[in-house]
Amino acid sequence: MQGLWDLSTIQPGKDVVVPGDTLPAMFWNAVAMRGDATWMRQKKLGIWRAWSWKQTAEAVREIAGGLMALGFGPGQSASILSNTVIEWVLCDLAVLSCGGVSNGIYPTDAASQVQYLCEDSRTTVLFVEDDEQLDKALEVRAGLPLLRKVIVADMEGLRDLHDPGVMSLDALRTLGREYLQAHPDAVERGVGSCRPEDLAILVYTSGTTGKPKGAMHSHAGLVYTTRGYNTLVAQDERDERMCFLPLCHIAERMGGEYFAMYTGAILNFVENPETVPENVREIAPTVFTAVPRVWEKFYSGVMIALKEASPLQQAAYKWSIGVGEAIAAKVMAGEAVGGGLKLKFRLARLLALDNARKLIGIHRARFLVTGAAPISPELVKWYLALGVPMLEVWGMTESCGASTAVPIQRIKPGSIGPATAYNEVRIDAATGEILVRGPNVFMGYLNLPEKTAETIDAEGWLHTGDVGVMDADGYFRITDRMKDIIITAGGKNVTPSELENELKFSPYITDAVVIGDARPYLTVIIMIDQENVEKYAQDHDVPFSNYQSLTRAQEVLDLIQGELERVNTKFARVEQIKKFFLLETQLSAEDEELTPTMKLKRKLVQTKYAERIEAMYR
Repeated sequence: MQGLWDLSTIQPGKDVVVPGDTLPAMFWNAVAMRGDATWMRQKKLGIWRAWSWKQTAEAVREIAGGLMALGFGPGQSASILSNTVIEWVLCDLAVLSCGGVSNGIYPTDAASQVQYLCEDSRTTVLFVEDDEQLDKALEVRAGLPLLRKVIVADMEGLRDLHDPGVMSLDALRTLGREYLQAHPDAVERGVGSCRPEDLAILVYTSGTTGKPKGAMHSHAGLVYTTRGYNTLVAQDERDERMCFLPLCHIAERMGGEYFAMYTGAILNFVENPETVPENVREIAPTVFTAVPRVWEKFYSGVMIALKEASPLQQAAYKWSIGVGEAIAAKVMAGEAVGGGLKLKFRLARLLALDNARKLIGIHRARFLVTGAAPISPELVKWYLALGVPMLEVWGMTESCGASTAVPIQRIKPGSIGPATAYNEVRIDAATGEILVRGPNVFMGYLNLPEKTAETIDAEGWLHTGDVGVMDADGYFRITDRMKDIIITAGGKNVTPSELENELKFSPYITDAVVIGDARPYLTVIIMIDQENVEKYAQDHDVPFSNYQSLTRAQEVLDLIQGELERVNTKFARVEQIKKFFLLETQLSAEDEELTPTMKLKRKLVQTKYAERIEAMYR
C-alpha cells in the first residue's frame, strides 16, 4: 500500500483533542489552546486574509454581546442567510455562545422559502450576507411578527439605508462592545447556560418531497459525532481544508466548521462557487471533502486538457495512468506492491500524474473524501490511480453526517464502507432498508412529531430511506432509494443510480435522471456539462448561438448518443437505455429543478417534463 500513499500520515485519532460537552464550550476551549495560531483564511479583492483563533474569538464575543443587547437569549432561534463566508461561522458561534439555536438558510432560496423557514424555526434575528439577501428578508418581514432585527454583513450599496429593523454586522459588534463593558461576563454566562441535551442547530432537509423539515441536533449529538469523525482519519493544525459547500448543509457544517474547530485544521474560504477550481490550486488542501459533482468536474477538466495535449504527452499520460491503475488494483485487492512497480510509479508521477494532480490542486492532499450523493466507482479508481486515496462516506442530515466510511486500509470502490465505530448500522431483513442507531441520530423534526415517529422507530433505529446490502467484510453498498427503484412493465427491478453514475462519469454529462417505472423500456433526461460541450462544439465547428441551440445541435445529440451507447454496453439488455432528451435550459441552484447541492430533483423533473417523457414512449 505504501506504493501509493504514506499511511503514517493517515491515522485515526483516539484521544479527546479539545474538551467541552457543548459546541460553544468546545470553541472557547479551542481558543484558549490555540490563541494566535491561524484558524481561517478568506480571499477578498485578490488578497488572502488570515483569522487567528484570538481574532475569531473577539468577533464572536462582540457579535454575541450585540445579540444579548438586542434581547436575544437561551433557547431563541437565529437564522443565517448567506453564502459560505467567514461571517457565517462568526454568527453561528455567536448565536451558540448566547445559548441560542442556530439555523442556516440556503442563499439560493426564494423569499417565500425564507419566510417559511424563519416562521417554522421561530427566528427572532436574521443574519443576511448582502443587499441581495436583504431584499428577500424585507419582502417577507411583514409576515414574520417574531423577527426583531435583520443584521447585514456586507453593507456595500446600502450606505443610505435607514431602517430601524435593519443594522450592519459592524454596528452589532459596536453594540456588543458597549454591552460587554457593562456586562463583562455575559458571554461566559451564555456559554454556561448551554446543556448537552439542549437543541443547538436546525438543519432543514431539501424539501424535494414536500415542505422542508427542520432536523433538530443537540449539543451532545454534535460534540459526540465531531469527536467520532476524528476516529476515522485524524486531522490537526497542520492540515489545510477548503470551505466552500453550503454551511447550512450538514456536510460542511459538521465536516468543515465544527470538525476544523475541534482539530485545529485551517479553513480556507473560496471567493465564490465559480472560483473553486482556481482557489483549490492556490490552497492545495491536505484534506479535501467534496460532493461527486466537484470530483466529476475535476476529472472532466483533466480529460479536456488531455485532448489538447501533444501526442507525446498523451502517450505519457496513458502509460502513467496504466501504472497507477495497476498499483491501485493491487492495493484494492490487498496485495503487496513490488519494488519494480513502485519504481515505475515514481516515473509515472514525474511524467504525468503529478501534473494532473497539480492541475486539480490535490498535489498536497493526504486523502480525499466524497459524500452526499453516489459516485461512480470508476471515478474513485481514477483518483486512486493518481496516487491519492479517495474515501467514500455515507450518512444524512438526520444521522449528523457520516454513519459509514471507507477505511484507508481497505478501499472498495462502489462501497460506502463499514459502520463507523460511533454508531450501529444494519439492513432491515424485510425491506432491505439501511437503519442507523446511535447518539449521533438527531432529536427529531421540529414541530413534526408524526414525521419523527415515522423516521425513528421505538427501538431508536433511524429509517434512512436508502436500500442497500452488506458484504462478508461488513462493507455496505447502496443499491437505491426506497422510493426510486424502477420496476419496468416487464417486472424487471432496475437501480437507476447505477446507470446515472455511469452517465455522469462522462465529461459531457453533468447529471441524469433515468425513467422507466411501469414502462416498457428505460429512457433518460440528461443535463449536459455546458463548458465541455461548448468546447466540443467549437473544436468541431458546430454552430450554436445559445445554450438551447447547443442542446439541439445534431452533432451534440450524436455526442451524447455515443456516451449513452458506451454506458449501455455495461448493462444487460433489459437495463439498457433506449432514448434520451437534453434539458434545454441552463440550470443553476436557484432553479427549482436542482437541490442546493446541485442534484436534479427526480420527482419534480419527471412532473415538469412529463410531456417530453411521454413523447419518448410513443
